[in-house]
Amino acid sequence: MNFDFKEIFTVFMVLFAVIDIVGNIPIIIDLRKKAGHIQSEKASIIAGVILIAFLFLGKSILNLIGIDVSSFAVAGSFILFFIALEMILGITLYKEEDTNPMTASVFPLAFPLIAGPGSLTTLLSLRAEYEISNIIVAVLMNVILIYIVLKTSSRIERFIGQNGISIIRKVFGVILLAISIKLFAHNVKILFA
Repeated sequence: MNFDFKEIFTVFMVLFAVIDIVGNIPIIIDLRKKAGHIQSEKASIIAGVILIAFLFLGKSILNLIGIDVSSFAVAGSFILFFIALEMILGITLYKEEDTNPMTASVFPLAFPLIAGPGSLTTLLSLRAEYEISNIIVAVLMNVILIYIVLKTSSRIERFIGQNGISIIRKVFGVILLAISIKLFAHNVKILFA
């Protein structure tokens, strides 16, 4: 294994920006309110396993079932789009009764918010440029950071306050909406090129 700290840091920062766990704090707080409790350890571990598994098997799995990376990203962009609409408009599109601590930790938290189409397609791109061992270390560093944010989201909510959360939720909802549209537009262009 050839560990390069510059590569690890670069991959860490790219994944950190794409996963955007800090920007997802309003969604995490909202999920915590709906579900009552989110299993931070479970969500972090599942997200980490999905990311690392996709690093090794992603392209093969998608090819095996006849889906290209662009189609996968387009499908994920729809999920992100609807989550963004919930944040901006203050509406609920997902059924309330389906939101319990077991399912909320996996969907939509671990997938697609943390290990979503953006981070999964980014991993496939990073694999072409960087050593796999460095990417794995960067993924694990992000998983630790995700766990810390999930564990402390209640304290963050108390510190920011209800109005602050509402403002951040709407701002990051618009950002998430823009990311979903960009992800959609970029990948639809590739599909029909």
